[in-house]
Amino acid sequence: MSSNRRDFIRKAAPVAAVAAVPVVAGGQAMANDNDQGSGKGHGRPPRKEVHYPGGGQPPENPLFSPIVTYGNMVFISGIGAHFEGDIRAHTDHVLNEIERYLESVGSSMEKVLKVNVYLNTLDDYAGMNEVFLGRWGKEPGVRTTIAAAAGIPGDSLVEIDCIAVI
Repeated sequence: MSSNRRDFIRKAAPVAAVAAVPVVAGGQAMANDNDQGSGKGHGRPPRKEVHYPGGGQPPENPLFSPIVTYGNMVFISGIGAHFEGDIRAHTDHVLNEIERYLESVGSSMEKVLKVNVYLNTLDDYAGMNEVFLGRWGKEPGVRTTIAAAAGIPGDSLVEIDCIAVI
């Protein structure tokens, strides 16, 4: 019985090694494809890049970054609307800002994968959806919507963040 096991292991090892080669090669190709923004085609790993609307970094160290790219991924921090208005005006403003941020790094609303929506109250859910619908192309990303227990900072009725690809 033990000789059958040894024969099996001896024959299986070369097969396993050959089967593993495409996985390793495929993984390397994927790593090179994700090099956007960090020397694509030069085999360098992706790196974190912080982008500020309007150009350079603020004079003081910011609390958080508004836009971060990592390889071909784009992360947009929560954007609110800090002016008097209803949920439709606030949602429209926030979505316009998100679109501007995405385009500033070479992405678009159609390339958004994940959206988080934070409402001041669930009473605004229908109004937010009226403005939200259709802004992400024919195949919108996934979305989570919640009402923030203590409200949205800065008296905004809505705050939205997202993750996209370039």
